[in-house]
Amino acid sequence: MADRKPAAGRFITVEGGEGAGKSTQVRRLAAWLDGRGVETVATREPGGTPGAEAVRALLVTGDTDRWDATTEALLVTAARRDHAEKLIRPALARGAWVLCDRFADSTLAYQGYAGGLPLDGLTALTRFAVVDLTPDLTVMLDLPAEAGLARAGRRTASGPAAESRFEGRDLRFHEAVRDGFLDIARREPARCVVVDASAPADNVARQIAAAVEGRLLADG
Repeated sequence: MADRKPAAGRFITVEGGEGAGKSTQVRRLAAWLDGRGVETVATREPGGTPGAEAVRALLVTGDTDRWDATTEALLVTAARRDHAEKLIRPALARGAWVLCDRFADSTLAYQGYAGGLPLDGLTALTRFAVVDLTPDLTVMLDLPAEAGLARAGRRTASGPAAESRFEGRDLRFHEAVRDGFLDIARREPARCVVVDASAPADNVARQIAAAVEGRLLADG
């Protein structure tokens, strides 16, 4: 199949628990799309803009009980609004493909399924902040919570400053996060694809590329 560049931008999100390899796979997907002549913008949540990155620092550092679930949801949604308006929408408008490490599904999984907040309230909060901005495709990187935390622990030990506030939650919390992501994927199969993140990174990247090609490039 010949390479082609679509006229309209696409929005792809990569979701999953701690240690699932989201940032690695966003980078790999960006390189794969770049090789096909597609302009890509790789970003993350919370973060992506100076204001949103400032909020990120509040959310991912400090004691695990620094904020309750409601405050977390409000903070991350404020960051999402800034991110959407200043980075995501402008990139999509010029025809770029935006690849985002986490988006609204993480709010549902962490503050909803695991944090106990009502899902419909979180959905309404996201809609208030970003209106109709919805991913064209969401890749759910699925990994048992215990394995993901072990990976994340090794990354934290070898890295600089730790963004480990959520990693400090107990295993039951992270199992609920995983169950939440899988439930979202079951509810929205047209948008979501689940990929086994326990496989080697090269295999995961190939599965993601196949999903993107089949769902978003086949009709491009």
